[in-house]
Amino acid sequence: MARSTSYNGDVTNKKTTAQTKKAVPPPAKSQPVKTWFNPEAIDFLRKLKRNNRREWFEARRDVYERELKQPMLALIERLLQGMMDYAPDHLRPPQKCMLRIYRDIRFSADKSPYKTNLAAWWTRNGLEKTSGGGYYLHLSPTELIIAAGVYMPPKEQLFAIRSHLVAHHGEFQRLIENRKLRAKFTLHDPNALTKPPKGFPPEHPAMEWIKWRQWGVIAELSPEEPLKPKLAATVEERFRLAAPLVDFLNEPLLRAARTARKPLFGLY
Repeated sequence: MARSTSYNGDVTNKKTTAQTKKAVPPPAKSQPVKTWFNPEAIDFLRKLKRNNRREWFEARRDVYERELKQPMLALIERLLQGMMDYAPDHLRPPQKCMLRIYRDIRFSADKSPYKTNLAAWWTRNGLEKTSGGGYYLHLSPTELIIAAGVYMPPKEQLFAIRSHLVAHHGEFQRLIENRKLRAKFTLHDPNALTKPPKGFPPEHPAMEWIKWRQWGVIAELSPEEPLKPKLAATVEERFRLAAPLVDFLNEPLLRAARTARKPLFGLY
């Protein structure tokens, strides 16, 4: 009797095991990770550099629209969501943030009609005509650039920022020496003056920065970065770190803009 019970139990266990194996579904195939850009986007820009002609571009416009323009607009939309928190005054429609791929060749000896990079610029509301301080993103076949600050400001803005530095150089020093910021960016001004600008005391402790002609930070990353799923997070992390610096630089520009718009005798 014991042998029979043992035998029946073994049969039951074998059947149960077989049924369990049949019931367990096979492991699902891993799905490809979503990326913002495909290799075709970088390949298009690489080929555009060698074939910078209207006829070549127009024959492949659908590739540009599909692999570059639409993904860039989607990325901008994603970054704008984060800016609601740290840069609410830089919110604009994605189409106004994305820079045109067409070059302005009116005053250039180089008549190539297209840029060989894809870029976006988030300017400060109220400073659209003069740009002011903002956030910049640029991808090309050779690099991904993430930058923030004031780039090539006009004469009036140069004076406003320099005067602001005279009065608030301690705050500026604290911002640009922030360890987290410096870990992700380098300071950027390749066109600093060799002598103090006229009207500013040469011995001023902020003279090193007053001599700059643009104020900002830049990160130059590998061309593989746009092909990674974490691209939006990578850009947003750096933009957030640079936000206090951008706000500092815009402060005197906004003040100057409000003064310029002040009505005569308080009347409109």
